[in-house]
Amino acid sequence: MRSGGRGRPRLRLGDRGLLEPPSPRKRRLLPRVQPLPLLLLALAVGTALLIFWGGWRRWNEELARGREHRAQLIGSLPEAKLRMVVGQLDPQRLWGTFLRPLLIVRTPGSPGNLQVRKFLEATLRALTAGWHVELDPFTASTPLGPVDFGNVVATLDPGASRHLTLACHYDSKLFPPESATFVGATDSAVPCALLLELAQALDLMLSKAKQQAAPVTLQLLFLDGEEALKEWGPKDSLYGSRHLAQLMEAIPHSPGPTRIQAIELFVLLDLLGAPNPTFYSHFPQTIRWFHRLRSIGVPVVHLIATPFPPVWHTPADTEANLHPPTVHNLSRILAVFLAEYLGL
Repeated sequence: MRSGGRGRPRLRLGDRGLLEPPSPRKRRLLPRVQPLPLLLLALAVGTALLIFWGGWRRWNEELARGREHRAQLIGSLPEAKLRMVVGQLDPQRLWGTFLRPLLIVRTPGSPGNLQVRKFLEATLRALTAGWHVELDPFTASTPLGPVDFGNVVATLDPGASRHLTLACHYDSKLFPPESATFVGATDSAVPCALLLELAQALDLMLSKAKQQAAPVTLQLLFLDGEEALKEWGPKDSLYGSRHLAQLMEAIPHSPGPTRIQAIELFVLLDLLGAPNPTFYSHFPQTIRWFHRLRSIGVPVVHLIATPFPPVWHTPADTEANLHPPTVHNLSRILAVFLAEYLGL
């Protein structure tokens, strides 16, 4: 229904019931219904709807209060703990072990895409913390015909009631065969490598949090098919995120109705790694976390450089044009953020 279209539409000149003769009275074909049973039925339905609506409203209010309570509890790390968290990061490991294997053509359905997907799965499964790693494979219709996609979903503790979800896309943009090779270093190999480095660097701390059954756990999403295969539009883009959202919306999760409601905060990383990035807050609901990330060290909860890097969607989006100090600073900021948010 369009905005402002609540209720029944207004009658206009010529509509039935206005400046038209009434229809002739018709014979009753069914016997007259007794009003008492109808009244009781309406009362029962109304009561059920009221109970359902009241429960749904209370659940949302409790969730909001829980988030506000957590916001009040989360504070800055003591300096010694901050240094310890940052000390777990390894810039060489981030670059050599996690980033370089991603710097290949990885368009959806390609051998490179499958290679990267298997690399992500294997890396996450090898962590000491014992992540629950799921593959979400599917085939979707595209302007190029049916294409195979696959999301990788890693949840530290599937039994936790709420999730801090960090996400990025791992596919690279498709260009015509005659074009120069495009590996998408900022878009989005670096975000993927950052998530892998964070999971590895904080492995023991995350393992301890899992053993203590923390109410909020970490979840990592590596999404396929973010890029358009022909021309960006609602049906030719975001294949992986659209499919996963529908799937998560249908899977029950306690205490909220589905897994998508379990996401307490969603942080999307994209177009990272170029020098001198600028970040803006895009969503009023997450302004507090934007300011927290900003106070840690970077102006940020859609972590995407704005304007886009100059190399965006060009063959120049390569390792050579990345800025290692920026990448390493982002890893430090995100590590501190995770330690604070999850109480590691």
